[in-house]
Amino acid sequence: MDVTVQDMMEARDRRAQRQRELLAEYRQTLLCFTLNIPGPEKDSPLIRQGFRLGQRRLRQGFLRLGVTPLHQEERLDFTGCEAFYVLPAGALEIKGMTADIEQADEVGRLYDMDVLRLDGSKVERQEIGLPERACLICGGEAKACARSRTHTVAALRARVDGILTQAVRQDKRQTVARLACQALLCEVLTTPKPGLVDRLNNGSHRDMDIFTFAASTAALQPYFADCARIGEEAPSAAEAFGALRLPGRMAEGVMLEATGGVNTHRGAIFSIGILCAAAGRLDRADWQADRLLDECAALTAGLTARDFAGLTAETARTFGQRLYLAQGITGVRGEAERGFPLVRQYGYPKLRAGLAEGLNLNDAGRAALLALMAHNVDTNVIHRGGMAGQRQTAEAAQRLLAQEPWPSADAVAALDHALIEKNLSPGGSADLLALCYLLRFLEEDGR
Repeated sequence: MDVTVQDMMEARDRRAQRQRELLAEYRQTLLCFTLNIPGPEKDSPLIRQGFRLGQRRLRQGFLRLGVTPLHQEERLDFTGCEAFYVLPAGALEIKGMTADIEQADEVGRLYDMDVLRLDGSKVERQEIGLPERACLICGGEAKACARSRTHTVAALRARVDGILTQAVRQDKRQTVARLACQALLCEVLTTPKPGLVDRLNNGSHRDMDIFTFAASTAALQPYFADCARIGEEAPSAAEAFGALRLPGRMAEGVMLEATGGVNTHRGAIFSIGILCAAAGRLDRADWQADRLLDECAALTAGLTARDFAGLTAETARTFGQRLYLAQGITGVRGEAERGFPLVRQYGYPKLRAGLAEGLNLNDAGRAALLALMAHNVDTNVIHRGGMAGQRQTAEAAQRLLAQEPWPSADAVAALDHALIEKNLSPGGSADLLALCYLLRFLEEDGR
């Protein structure tokens, strides 16, 4: 909806009135955040995404200063987005923080963060030693270009849209990659975990420890950002998944180099990479577990049939391929193309329920892992202990959960020792736990 000059004048008057009211009520520094958007269209999904990015940067700035807003509010209207923050800090200190945001990159130049003193006067850029804003197109003084109308509105708006698009996409990719690495770290830190590397021991593994997982996780962050980019840019879900194959193989090499040849995250490269691509395909507002898992299913539709087409005993090379021929077990491929039903039905609901009960992330995650182990036909366990080992592992997890919904650390540690003695490791369930953590983090960010 295009705005008129009258619309903008009324919005400016309304904003000024609200500023006076907040200053009178709180008698504290006031920050008013808007965007500089040229042309008659002041509101769009892209503009709102850019506004949300600015709000996130402000929250980070408040944390950096150790300041908690006494009051905050926002207004999303066809005349533009605006937010107010009442802050118990000096006006010059707040202005310095907002100036950092405005100068950090190109999108910051679109942010208009006015800081008002108790008397209503605005802190000017010159008061903290900053020059006037530069023009987005030519780099000259923005006010001079505006007065002389050096650039057309269409050219300015195209430039603004380009800046917003690039900034929003880059922020989303970086967020997805950061949360993916956070999920992997939370998985390995969850303690105790039966047969798996954790903070107490190396489980049934002699070639890896918690530091191996840390090195692998750090090495994979660029790959996860690339997965989000691929998901975002691909015309269709099928094309996105096809484009993930080569980066996934290259990421395996990066992982192995970082770990000295140890396979810490090959399963996660596949499953977490798919979820990162799904997050890239969706708007942040749609980062809900069911939507994300549905998108994972769309990305991998038909995967098992394609990968196992024409497979014979003579051509089967991997353990997973031989297991499929012998038992019809599709492993993580089948999980992915069904939208990770073990995560949807067992792992993630258990994690959410535990957190709702007041458990910390470690204890809720530990219970979620048991819920996954109780239902997962884990090819990692089968590889080490056969179908009998798989059945015994699942039954042990089921017994623990039947005895108490949130098994104690001692009870889980006893199962840990039992699996170590049998050299069993439910690595497939651990990968699914990492998916549960990532779903949680994405949902929290998308709110």
